[in-house]
Amino acid sequence: MIITKGNLRFIKLKEEDIELVRRWRNSPTIAQFMEFREYITPEQQLAWFRSINNKYNLYFIIEYDFRKVGLINGKEIDWPANTMEVGVFFWEESLYSTPLPALASLVFSEVGVVYGGLTATAHILRDNHRAIRYNREMGFELCEGQDNVENQKYILTRERYLAKGKRLRKAFFTLINRDPLTLLMEPEDYAIGLAQLVEERIDPDSVESIAETPQGKLFVFKAEAFPLPPTR
Repeated sequence: MIITKGNLRFIKLKEEDIELVRRWRNSPTIAQFMEFREYITPEQQLAWFRSINNKYNLYFIIEYDFRKVGLINGKEIDWPANTMEVGVFFWEESLYSTPLPALASLVFSEVGVVYGGLTATAHILRDNHRAIRYNREMGFELCEGQDNVENQKYILTRERYLAKGKRLRKAFFTLINRDPLTLLMEPEDYAIGLAQLVEERIDPDSVESIAETPQGKLFVFKAEAFPLPPTR
C-alpha cells in the first residue's frame, strides 16, 4: 500500500527497510521518547516485522521529496470496533522545526480517522512536550486517569478532530491541497486481506478514478473528498 499526497508518500513497511528503521529506532535521540529503550537486535527486528506484517497493523515509511525520513503507524487495528493506536517518529532532525511532522500526521488522520472512520489512540511519554503539543492541536485529548501515568494515553475521535484541528487542517490544505490524494493497493495487500477491508470503507463518490496498473490497483480521489475547511 502506498498513499501519496504531493511530495509526501507513505509506503507500507517491507522487509527491505526494517534494518533502516532498526538503526534509527536504536538511536538515543529517538529511543529517549519510547517506552521500550533497550537495544533492538536484527533478529528481534525481523521477528517484530513478521508479527506486524498483517491486516491488523499498518506501518509506513514516510518519504518526503524522495527521501525516507520517518515511520508512521496505525497498529492493533480492530476493524469491527473501528479503533487503532497510532505513532510516528522522524529521524531527520532538520525536519523537527518544519511543518512536515504535523502534515504527515494530518494526512494520516485524514485517511484513517476522517475517511476510514477509525478512532485513534496514542501513547506519549509525559515529558515529550513537542509531541503532546501538536497532538493536542490536532484534537487528541488525555484519557481519564492518565494525569500521573508516565506513558500517557490520548484519544482522537473523528468529531473532535474535525472540531479541534480546524486551524491545522486549513494550513495543511493550503499547503498541499492542489495535488490529488492517491492510494495504491499492491498485490500483497490483497493477499493478506488488507485491501478488501480498506476498499469496503472507500466512499465511491469520493473517487475520481480507479485503474489497474502493473504495481496494483490505483485509486485517485476527487479534490472535493478533501475539501478546504470553512474559514469560520
